[in-house]
Amino acid sequence: MANFTLPMPGKRFVISVPYVWLIAFFLLPFLILLYISFVDMGNDISPFKPLWDSSTGLIHLKYENYWSIFRTTDGGQLFQTIYIEAYVRSIWYALCTAVLCLVIGYPFSYFIARSKPSVRPALLMMVMLPFWTSFLLRVYAWKGILADQGLVNQALLALGLITEPIQMLYTNVSMLVGMTYVYLPFMVLPLYANLVKMDFRLLEAAHDLGASPFKAFWLVTVPLSKAGIIAGFMLVFIPSVGEFVIPSLLGGPENIMIGRVVWDEMFTSNNWPRATALAVVMIGLIVVPLAIYYHYTGDAAEPKA
Repeated sequence: MANFTLPMPGKRFVISVPYVWLIAFFLLPFLILLYISFVDMGNDISPFKPLWDSSTGLIHLKYENYWSIFRTTDGGQLFQTIYIEAYVRSIWYALCTAVLCLVIGYPFSYFIARSKPSVRPALLMMVMLPFWTSFLLRVYAWKGILADQGLVNQALLALGLITEPIQMLYTNVSMLVGMTYVYLPFMVLPLYANLVKMDFRLLEAAHDLGASPFKAFWLVTVPLSKAGIIAGFMLVFIPSVGEFVIPSLLGGPENIMIGRVVWDEMFTSNNWPRATALAVVMIGLIVVPLAIYYHYTGDAAEPKA
């Protein structure tokens, strides 16, 4: 059968579609954020002020929007600001969420991949079923579950395990529970897509060579699912860093993450330049390490001549 090849104009069109999408919905919004982050709003309401002074012909960039992120206004210690604390807290909670999703999601994905092909569509539908409900309603549901008079405390009181309600809502635990629940499918799906393609006869060969079930799993299954682990980890970690809704509804006043800080700077303080500077720094904290990682892993994966 003859190979089908796209004509050159059609091939260029197909290749250009994702580039146009990335430029329109990632690069241009990022450039707008970058532009606003250098604006000096003064007492104006609109953040879209020109950077170029037509009378002097000079470009005025307000670097203070970035400098204030790392140093307090009263000349305090460097890297001791509330913004740095929010960045560190956001990265920490995002890492914890990604690890919890991996620990919980890996057995789920492995079970689905090893199940009968006729059952897999139903199991995958159950994983994706929460997406059919509003994100906000799902988070609100956890408030009813974890509240002092919620389902968990009522069940523990009925079983006689506790004598008074436990404070679970508005704590680190409630926030991590909500974030893990919401982002768990983003870990399960890429892991399943990777595990379902694995040749399980390799495990049988490992058992025949004397490997224990755990050793065969650690030395065969885990390395072969590395791509799925990385993809799922990134899909959970990246949106978790900038999460706003879940910390606001389930977290306490000490759980201020960078998403809430950006919201307050933009809509409460009306300080759009500082809010966009915070967003640009957050994007850099995520994109730069990823670019470095993929650069070196790509070089390592290239076959040597």
